[in-house]
Amino acid sequence: MNRVTKFVYGLFSYAVFFATFLYSIGFIGNLFVPKSIDSAPNVPLSQALLINLGLLTLFAVQHSVMARPFFKRWITRFISPAIERSTYVLASSMALIGLFVFWEPMGGVVWNITHPVGVVTLYAGYAFGWVLVLVSTFLINHFDLFGLRQVWLDLRKIPYSPLQFETPFLYRLIRHPLYLGWFFAFWCTPIMTVTHLVFAAACTAYILLAIQWEERDLLDAHPEYRAYREQVPMIIPFLGKRRDKKVTAAAAGSNA
Repeated sequence: MNRVTKFVYGLFSYAVFFATFLYSIGFIGNLFVPKSIDSAPNVPLSQALLINLGLLTLFAVQHSVMARPFFKRWITRFISPAIERSTYVLASSMALIGLFVFWEPMGGVVWNITHPVGVVTLYAGYAFGWVLVLVSTFLINHFDLFGLRQVWLDLRKIPYSPLQFETPFLYRLIRHPLYLGWFFAFWCTPIMTVTHLVFAAACTAYILLAIQWEERDLLDAHPEYRAYREQVPMIIPFLGKRRDKKVTAAAAGSNA
C-alpha cells in the first residue's frame, strides 16, 4: 500500500466514523433517523434482549481488544503502522453500524418526563454530552485519535511521533471527560424506555470496565500517570481527589 493509498484509506475511515457519529446522535436520541433505539418492537422481548446484548458485547469486545497494545503489535505485523489507528476507527464504526442495523427495540417505559422544564433540561444535557465528547477528542488531539495525523505524516514522509503527555483544560478537572460526555448522552432522555435503559446500563458498565484497562495501559506507557491518577478524579469533578496544578500527566482517552 503506497502513501497516497494509505492517506485515502485514512480519510475514508474518518468519513465513515463521522457519519456514524452523527447517526449515533439521532439513534440514541430518537431524532431524524429511519431507525432509532426506540423504534417499534418487532420481536418478543426475550429475543430482542438477547440480540441487543449480543450486539453490545460484540462492540465492546472489538472496541477493547483492538485498542490494547498486544493487538496493535500483532496487527502491525500485517499492515502499516500508519493505518493501524484508521483500521481501528473503521472497525469500530462498522461494529456500530451493525448495532444500528440489527438493533431490536423492546418498548416499555421506565420514566416519562412531561414537564417542559424537565424535557428541556434533559435534552440540554443530551446535547451537552455530545458536545463534551467532541470537545474532549480535540483536547487530546482529534486527528491523532482518529488516525488522520498518522496517515498525513506518512504521506509527507515524516516519522510519527507519539503525543506528549498533557492535561489540557477539562483533563485537569477529571481524567475522563470524554466518558462523562457519553454518560450524559446515554442517560439524559425525557422518555426512558426498557430498550434505552438496557443500552445505557450496558454501555455504562462497559465504560467503567474499559477505564480500568485503559488506565493500566497508560500506567505502563507513562509512569507519571500514577501521580495524575492520585490527584485528579476519574469522572466526577472534585470528588475524592485533591487537584494539584503541578501534576503533569496524560490526557486519558488516547488509548480508548
